Amino acid sequence: MKLKLVFSLTFLLVISSCTNNPTEEGLTAKNGMVVSAREEASKIGVEILKKGGNAFDAMIATDLALAVSFQSAGNIGGGGFMVYRKATGETGALDYREKAPLTASKDMYLDEQGNVIKGMSLAGAMAIGVPGTIAGIFKVHEKFGSLPIEELFQPAIDLANKGIVVTKKQRSRIKMHQRYFQLVNKEKILFQEEISVGDTLRFTNLANTLSRIMKNGRDEFYKGDTARKLVDFISDNNGIISLKDLELYEAVWRDPVEFQYDNLKVISMSPPSSGGICLEQIMKMIEPYDINDLTHNSLDYIKILVEAERRSFADRSYYLGDPDFVSIPKEKLVEKEYLLERMSGFSFESPTPSHEISYGNVNVEVLESDETTHYSIVDQFGNAIAVTTTLNGSYGSQLYCSELGFFLNNEMDDFSSKPGSPNMFGLIGGSANKIEPQKRMLSSMTPTIVEKENRLFMTLGSPGGSRIITSVLQTILNVHEFNMSMNKAVNSPRFHHQWMPDTIKLEPNSFNSKLIEELKSFGYNIGYKNPIGVVDGILVRANGILEGGADKRGEDIAVGF
Repeated sequence: MKLKLVFSLTFLLVISSCTNNPTEEGLTAKNGMVVSAREEASKIGVEILKKGGNAFDAMIATDLALAVSFQSAGNIGGGGFMVYRKATGETGALDYREKAPLTASKDMYLDEQGNVIKGMSLAGAMAIGVPGTIAGIFKVHEKFGSLPIEELFQPAIDLANKGIVVTKKQRSRIKMHQRYFQLVNKEKILFQEEISVGDTLRFTNLANTLSRIMKNGRDEFYKGDTARKLVDFISDNNGIISLKDLELYEAVWRDPVEFQYDNLKVISMSPPSSGGICLEQIMKMIEPYDINDLTHNSLDYIKILVEAERRSFADRSYYLGDPDFVSIPKEKLVEKEYLLERMSGFSFESPTPSHEISYGNVNVEVLESDETTHYSIVDQFGNAIAVTTTLNGSYGSQLYCSELGFFLNNEMDDFSSKPGSPNMFGLIGGSANKIEPQKRMLSSMTPTIVEKENRLFMTLGSPGGSRIITSVLQTILNVHEFNMSMNKAVNSPRFHHQWMPDTIKLEPNSFNSKLIEELKSFGYNIGYKNPIGVVDGILVRANGILEGGADKRGEDIAVGF
């Protein structure tokens, strides 16, 4: 039974915390839908569905189209996660996360004094993890593909040759990174040219690379001519990824994290993603409270979520890592009694400072062996996927292989370069996520599918580093607890807390001044971040109609039929 909460008159009088008014309804469709960061990619995915392809076919075509049209995050030089639910109810997850090279070591980013060398894990060839995207694509096709691989590759090849029209936000993003491109790359690259809104960018070399992979298969990227060119390029830029690293890479099928919240079943990504476990912890910690009795984004609503979030992120820093290297006490971390104990110090009267919160004691020894983008797809057969793919930072390592036509990731920064030191997202890492050869780095990516009463209810996810988890959480709650449409849910203002630093991040100009002062008076430190996530989701309404939620924080587009 849920605990009934007593609120003061002040809290009850909060009418609204938001200053904007998101559009209520999103695009609807009867048969299938793709929601992604670029219109070109969403359209290509839907065209595959119209040809009779399934969600997995559309996943491949959409992923490759994003590698062409959204190169700050879409990629073949990075990796990602996929969570799926088939029309039969079967669920699963694919891990095509990047890996540390064979010659990587736990101290590789430390100087002689044991201090982290600033920027070494962020930019240039030493920041690159072994890419997994191509392996993931072929793994999906092998198990679930229904159309020939040529039909799935060709639209992206055609798009690369035809070119993409530069948008305002894209130009701004390119311009912001040009000085880094200049610092990292030995020769001037395409993205350092003068680029204006409306210009057409063509990627002939990327088209050629994709054509070789289409013709020769997965091994072209990991053992063939493309592999050799990639290794030579990385070596020439003082990196350490070898042909052996590429040859050894494998995408891995994993069991997703699955749990109940109210009458929902949530299906999310398992480690090396922290998303699923953190999501389960937070949702179970807040479940005893009558969330739907609260005003959306009110003072007490924020209190409950913030206090649950900081406790979960503290556990994340200590216990989570690559399950092939670390024994993760998953069952204990999501146990009801454990989570009730974690929240026992919560009070509506005063916050719990993060320095007073450490990881919880699960009485299990942790044993170790010696800019991102998301898209959601539901097909006409009832299959659903949620995919989050990434280079880590925007344009990853900033290193662009002109001969092959793509950027390379900086995922090595997602390891703990030094336990206790923050990464680029401010996340504190522990020894469970230390650098080891062939190990996958911990991630916050949270591709998620939700069932309601044994039926597909929604599929969603987001980019945004550590803010991914809280963005997905709040979107699910927006729909389930506050009866929002999917479009309103993804476009509503968001907030974020991650334990350390001990600050609530708010999206600027999205919360009223009265609420902000109340948060400060309560004892919270307030900061601002814009955006917090860019959620793309699909809701299946009770009548079976699909509603897309395309986040206007980006240039995201829902396309359906």
